[in-house]
This record gives sequence, C-alpha cells and structure tokens, in this order.
Amino acid sequence: MDLECYDSLNRQAQALLSGEDDLVAAMANFSALINDAVEQLNWVGFYLLKDEQLVLGPFQGKVACSRIPLGKGVCGTSAAEKKTMRVDDVHQFDGHIACDSASNSEIVIPVFDNNRLIGVLDIDSPILNRFTKTDQIGLENLVKSFESALFG
Repeated sequence: MDLECYDSLNRQAQALLSGEDDLVAAMANFSALINDAVEQLNWVGFYLLKDEQLVLGPFQGKVACSRIPLGKGVCGTSAAEKKTMRVDDVHQFDGHIACDSASNSEIVIPVFDNNRLIGVLDIDSPILNRFTKTDQIGLENLVKSFESALFG
C-alpha cells in the first residue's frame, strides 16, 4: 500500500472510531479494519500492558499467545523500548515467540494514552519482508488516529 491508500484507510478509521469510547469495541473494529484493508496479513491485534506484561486483547486471526513478558519477543521488545519494531524475518529475531508458525514477518507499534504506554498493535504476515517503511509510516499514523480518538 502507498501512503495515499493509508491516508484513505486512516479517514475510514477516524469515522469508525468517532464517538466510540469503549476501548475493547474500538480495538476490535480497528483490528478488523486493518485486517480487511491491508493485504497479506495473517494476524492483527492488540496486546495490553497489565502488571509488567502484555496480555492478549481484541484481534483478528488464529489463536494467539495470551501473555508476553516485557522485553521478550517482538511485542515485548516494542513495549519495553516504546518504539515500533519492523522485523523482516521473525525467525532471525533473537527471542522471537512463535504464536503462529505461519508468521514470517511482523510489525509492532506501541499504543499510548497521552505519554503512558497501554499496549501494542501487533501485525503479522506469512510473507517475508512484508512490511516496508511506507507501511510503517502508514500504520503509525493509523495508531496516532486511534490514540487521538480514544484518549484525546
């Protein structure tokens, strides 16, 4: 997807989230929107920070890991470092947690309520090298819209 497509998706996300104040409902629809609009994905969802670990939240895809320690795997590393992690080949990522053996690449974006980390958006693909810098920018912008809609 190019940035123009992501901008269009972002407008759809803003309309979808407008007036929604329930975090679970917003996360469920947001992950469904991305799963439906972005090609070559096999998992899209949230992990929420609770008691120094990430706990599975709303998602689209196969059964997933329920809990991920901070600093472990791509999701835990993204949360611990509070930065986006874009991994071209998860099998080469030290400490990768294989929830779905079909996943080959991954992008994880931290989600903040103002400056407080509340979790991560995790997106997996069965395709190696699936996520480009353009995807990263587009998805980070989507997460910013999500944060703005839910947390002001």
